[in-house]
Amino acid sequence: MNLRATFAIYRFEMARTGRTLLQSIVSPVISTCLYFVVFGAAIGSRITEIEGVDYGAFIVPGLIMLMLLTQSVANASFGIYFPRFTGTIYEILSAPASSFEIVLGYVGAAATKSIILGLIILATAGLFVPLKVLHPVWMLVFLTAVAFSLFGFILGIWADGFEKLQVVPLLVITPLTFLGGTFYSISVLPPVWQTIALFNPVVYLISGFRWSFFETADVSVGVSLGMTLLFLTLCLFAVWWIFKTGYRLKR
Repeated sequence: MNLRATFAIYRFEMARTGRTLLQSIVSPVISTCLYFVVFGAAIGSRITEIEGVDYGAFIVPGLIMLMLLTQSVANASFGIYFPRFTGTIYEILSAPASSFEIVLGYVGAAATKSIILGLIILATAGLFVPLKVLHPVWMLVFLTAVAFSLFGFILGIWADGFEKLQVVPLLVITPLTFLGGTFYSISVLPPVWQTIALFNPVVYLISGFRWSFFETADVSVGVSLGMTLLFLTLCLFAVWWIFKTGYRLKR
C-alpha cells in the first residue's frame, strides 16, 4: 500500500482548509450559533423540554449532524471535482496509487475536517447549555462523516459543473436533515407524518446520534445503527463501481 500517495492527497486537502479557514470552519460555526440562538431562544421559550431533555440541549445533536452532513458532502465533492475541472486528475490517475489509496486520501481529509468542525460546534454549544454525552463511544460511531464523505466523493464525480455540486446538498441533504428531527422529535408529529418521516434516512442518523447524548431516540438504536451501516455499505459499493468502470473520472 502506497501510504505516501495517500498522505500527499490528505495533506493537500487539509492544507486547502487552512487557506480557506473562514469558509471552512468559521462560517459553519457562526451559522450553527445563529440556529442555536434563534431556535433555542424563540422556540425554547415556549417548549421547555422534549422527552425530559431541555430543548436547548435537545437540538444540539441535530445541529451537529446538520453541519456534519452538509460539510462532509461539500468538502469531498469539491475535493475530487476540482482536479477533474482543472485537468490535474490525470496526474492523480497516472500516479502509482490505487483507487483505494486515492479514495482514502480524499475521503479521509473530508471526514477529518467534518469531525473537527463537529467537535468545535459541540464545544461551542457547551457555552450555551450544559451538555453531557452519556455514550461517547457510540457518539463517534454515529458520526457519519465517512459515509457522507463517500457520498460527496460520488457526487463530485457525477457532477459536470459547479451547479450540480450545489443541487444535491441544497435540494436533498439540507431539506432531509431539517425534516429528520433536527429541531424536534418526530413523536410530536401526527401519526401519518410519523410514518412518512420514517422513510427519511436522516431520521435514523439523528436519532442514533441523539441517543448517544441523552439515551432518548425516535427509533431503536439497533435500527439506527443498521441504517447507518447500510448507507456506508452502499456508498462503498458505488465508489468501487466507479473506479472499476472508470465512470467519469476524467473530464
